Amino acid sequence: MISRKCVPFTPYERELSRATVALVSAGGVHLKSQEPFNIADDLGDMTFRIIDGGVQASDLMVTHHHYDHSDADRDINVVFPIDPLRELVREGFIGEVARLHIGYLGFTMQLKQMYEEVAPQIAEEIEKKSRADVVVLTGG
Repeated sequence: MISRKCVPFTPYERELSRATVALVSAGGVHLKSQEPFNIADDLGDMTFRIIDGGVQASDLMVTHHHYDHSDADRDINVVFPIDPLRELVREGFIGEVARLHIGYLGFTMQLKQMYEEVAPQIAEEIEKKSRADVVVLTGG
C-alpha cells in the first residue's frame, strides 16, 4: 500500500458540476507573448508562467527540449486542454474554468528547489488567484 503522504492527490468529494478547474502543465506551455523557458540551462528553468483563464489556444506555445512536442505544436490542447475544459463547462460537467493557469518546464535537475520553493509558489498562485477547486496537472 502506498502512503497518502507520498501521492500528490487529494480526492475531490463535492460535485464537479460546481467546481472551478485550473490547468497546471509541466509541458513547457506559455503564452507566445511571454518569455520562453530557458532550455539552454542544463539544470532546468525553475520559473513558471501565469496564463490567464480567458486565453485562446492559438495564443499558446511550448518551449521544451526533453520531449517531442510536435503534436502539441499542432494542437496545444494535447498538453494544455483549455478547449476541452471549456466544452466541459458548456456540457455542465464542471462549473467553470479558473481565472488563471500555470505553465512550467517539467525537466529539472534541481528537485529539492522544485519541491521546496517552486511547487509551493505555484500552489500559492493557484490557491490565491485562480480560485480553483480542482487542478488538472499535465505533463509533456
